[in-house]
Amino acid sequence: MTELLFRADAYQTAADCRILAHTPEGGLVVDRTVFYPTGGGQPGDSGVLDWSGGRLPIATTLKLDSGQVALVPAEPLPMPPAGEQAVQVIDWARRHRHMRIHTALHLLSVVIPLPVTGGAIAQDRGRLDFDMPEPPGDPTVIAGILNALIARDLPVTEDWITEAELDANPGLVKTMSVRPPRGQGRVRLVRIGQGADQVDLQPCGGTHVARTGEIGRVEIGKIENKGRQNRRVTISLVG
Repeated sequence: MTELLFRADAYQTAADCRILAHTPEGGLVVDRTVFYPTGGGQPGDSGVLDWSGGRLPIATTLKLDSGQVALVPAEPLPMPPAGEQAVQVIDWARRHRHMRIHTALHLLSVVIPLPVTGGAIAQDRGRLDFDMPEPPGDPTVIAGILNALIARDLPVTEDWITEAELDANPGLVKTMSVRPPRGQGRVRLVRIGQGADQVDLQPCGGTHVARTGEIGRVEIGKIENKGRQNRRVTISLVG
């Protein structure tokens, strides 16, 4: 298993690592990583990998079936051999925007309290698909409620529960299409707010900002009809 350093600190931007192997597709398997691997609608991190033989741009990051993480080079350049020590540095500006969008989408699921049928995160925008037969109302009103939640500057923290505890509390899972990461015996919960100010608690393996105020203001675009009972709500960062 690759040690997931971003789980302990989503703000860590660089770390030493050791190259364990090359994948048949040309990825680099590492023993520890600050790079978030594609999953849960959040894109894999990009950045660079430095070692004694040079520098390699990294286009994205993937999780392998083995539970290990592979960095995918952006160009067909020489790669460090297995056993080599290296330093990985993420594209922090891109990652931080992913964190802002991801946390904002959690709040969107509070503003629109309906089952989520899908979602995706990009650098400047994100979307959730809801099991929603009728339009939710004026997007401007929804954006106002969402921005008011963001402006409360609520803390974003994590807890862990066992898989059995999650099974006993199925209401924690809002997403119908993306299931919480399992297989380790425990599941990570992301909490927004504390005590009487708690507004959201749901399983999630992604990276998030430390406080909602860090998201900044967001806008809501056109609400699209994606099926008989499926409507897509897209948000974008303002600045």
